[in-house]
Amino acid sequence: MLTTILLATLLVTGAPAPQKPDLTTPYEKGNGNTTATYDQVIDWYTRLDNAYEEVKMMPYGYTDSGRPLHLVVVSTDKDFDPASIRSKNKRILFIQNGIHPGEPEGIDATMMLVRDYLQDKKKRKQLDNTVLIIVPVYNIGGALNRNSHTRTNQNGPESYGFRGNARNLDLNRDFIKMDSRNAEAFHSIFRDWDPDVFMDNHTSNGADYQHVMTLIPTQHNKLNPTLAGYLQQKMLPTLYEGMKHDKFPMVPYMNTVDETPEKGIIGFMESPRYATGYTTLYNTIGFVPETHMLKPFDQRVKATYKLMENMIETVHRDADEIGKLRAQAKQETLQQQNFPLDWKLDTSRVEQIPFLGFAAKYKPSEVSGLERLYYDRKSPYSTKINYYNEFTPTTSVQKPLAYIIPFAWREVIERLKTDKVEMQQLKKDTTLTVETYYITDYKTAPRPYEGHYLHSDVKVEKRTMDRRFLKGDYVVYLNQPANRFIVETLEPQAVDSYFAWNFFDSILMQKEYFSSYVFEDLAAEYLKKDPELRKRLEEKKKQDPDFAKSARAQLDFVYRNSPHYEFTHNMYPVGRLVQKIKLPL
Repeated sequence: MLTTILLATLLVTGAPAPQKPDLTTPYEKGNGNTTATYDQVIDWYTRLDNAYEEVKMMPYGYTDSGRPLHLVVVSTDKDFDPASIRSKNKRILFIQNGIHPGEPEGIDATMMLVRDYLQDKKKRKQLDNTVLIIVPVYNIGGALNRNSHTRTNQNGPESYGFRGNARNLDLNRDFIKMDSRNAEAFHSIFRDWDPDVFMDNHTSNGADYQHVMTLIPTQHNKLNPTLAGYLQQKMLPTLYEGMKHDKFPMVPYMNTVDETPEKGIIGFMESPRYATGYTTLYNTIGFVPETHMLKPFDQRVKATYKLMENMIETVHRDADEIGKLRAQAKQETLQQQNFPLDWKLDTSRVEQIPFLGFAAKYKPSEVSGLERLYYDRKSPYSTKINYYNEFTPTTSVQKPLAYIIPFAWREVIERLKTDKVEMQQLKKDTTLTVETYYITDYKTAPRPYEGHYLHSDVKVEKRTMDRRFLKGDYVVYLNQPANRFIVETLEPQAVDSYFAWNFFDSILMQKEYFSSYVFEDLAAEYLKKDPELRKRLEEKKKQDPDFAKSARAQLDFVYRNSPHYEFTHNMYPVGRLVQKIKLPL
């Protein structure tokens, strides 16, 4: 009887409306000094996905932790196809959080931001021409390694993740070398979605000052000039003015000239190992917000929220302009002939910027008894400081028509494929005239850096020579969107080239040698037949006393100038095709 009455009542009154899930974030439920765990974050976004058809959370490959990397897409017209979105002339803003999980402000701020933009009609309107794509937590392994001590100098939250990922890699040094599965997944996301603007939320270390938020924009000299003009003259002034209005006046990232900020700061020149250094290669405007570690966690979360809010407003306002400028920049990159590979700071060009600091003072250390630095928060000041943010290229290269990569270099080819570089394979063995580099000198780090003994200050000798390439070797033409990525990975003198990251180190070791007592007679024959070689040997003995005293060194000199010396020693295997020729592809 009770069931019948209840059924009748439901038929009359209608079924009860389904209740919306509670989208209060873990941070909001806390005390202002807690951050969501990884599982809480994914659970919250799952509920957001279930609550709104305009939200879709999707796995995008796996990470070194064995867990999938999730991408959350917020598209108010419910279109989740990147090609379709771009065809509608919408902008794509990519927000990444938790690359360093001990710097978690972005994780919590982004959850609140997305919910608020979906629920507030005025804010939601800004998403009519802008789609948000969000990585809730990038470094999942580090987020799961939760503790309360590794961020020694940081003011909260109570517990947080660890900087290293599951392989103890700093993922913000892995965007070119791609040692981690995380980076592989990121490249798939980035190349699929081709974002117009990228934000990677962080927390800074360093000097003490009044500012809660500092900012690293894409270094403008490295950015395509068309986009750099917009960034410097319009986008950055808008963001700075907006944050000032929101009571969070910003300053550039405190990369100080001296121990304290008074003597000025230097713009951050991010090479492609860093997130925004990589995104610049594809004409994406990048930002690394860096909140100040000593400010209370709730202030840092709020400042991050406000900066993302200002970013969305700016991208919404300038959507058409950003789209046109990026299209122009992409076309210019396709036609670009000369590519910078390394840079140096131009100290002759400097600007003055406003800065809110605390007086730097010194007192005896209670640990060592020696003089130590401290910042006196009872002595705030307002001033202007020097900002050095102009860089000039030190090394540049003319792009070839194509690079030819022997099939053997699997690690390099796999990384190019991950970045969706267009490649073709030779269908038969072919002899080609190509430019070939010989590595003549380089420096190597004495200790490992992110799993590699990084090379730097690379010197090369370029030779034009006939080389035999084999069926299956890869041809990479330089007439594609990945032009700049290709050049900066395959030119050995580039700061973050694949040579610099040790993927070609086996060429640096000689494989065949000679026995001195056997080679003596053969060397004497070569010197009789080649008077010019004899002359060079004698001149070297006069110039180098140590060489003159070493029989082995003199034999080696003759050996290296004979047909017996392996021509592949120190030969960079990637060939540069500079003349148009029909290849068997």
